[in-house]
Amino acid sequence: MYKAIFFDLDGTLTESGEGITKSVQYALEKLGKPEEDLDKLRVFIGPPLMEQFMKYADIDETEARKAVEYYRERYAVKGIFENRPYDGVENLLRELKGRGYILAVASSKPEYYVTKILDYFNLSSYFEVVVGSEMNGARTSKTEVIEEALKRLNMSDRRKEVLMVGDKEHDVLGARAAGLDCVAVGYGYGTKEELTAAQPLKIVASIEELLRFFD
Repeated sequence: MYKAIFFDLDGTLTESGEGITKSVQYALEKLGKPEEDLDKLRVFIGPPLMEQFMKYADIDETEARKAVEYYRERYAVKGIFENRPYDGVENLLRELKGRGYILAVASSKPEYYVTKILDYFNLSSYFEVVVGSEMNGARTSKTEVIEEALKRLNMSDRRKEVLMVGDKEHDVLGARAAGLDCVAVGYGYGTKEELTAAQPLKIVASIEELLRFFD
């Protein structure tokens, strides 16, 4: 019986692709590796940012750190607000909190930005804890974020009572490494192929189906 639900942010609670891809595009331009096609940059939504820059642009860690700095130049003032909660998200959170579930956010995005986004969309009050990565690059893996959320909720020894909800394979695999079940949402940024391969407990197609999972 689940008592707590951990939510990813990007692609699970909010449709954040525009702000992320445009900020990545800005960073790549400043690196001298321009990319005109924003669709190609959707791979940056979800995974730890520095790792994805290294992989996508074939650059080393030093250059990737610089890319993250460039990314934040745009994201911190504009990209963060090129974003919106998915339709039905607030109703989902209200229903689940009303049923007594402990709700938390576990995101690889820096915690500072996660908190700012939740505050901006008036969603913060639904969550007991909000955990993200550190601005200095620490705690970026999904497993590390989940472990920190478990620690803050004093639930490290109650993992079978906690469910992760996310939209990418990183959420599924990170949850599994932390000993948590994971439900994947098909409406986010993960492909059907990657989610199927990651083998979550269940893949749901919509916010409504996610809510029915808890009936």
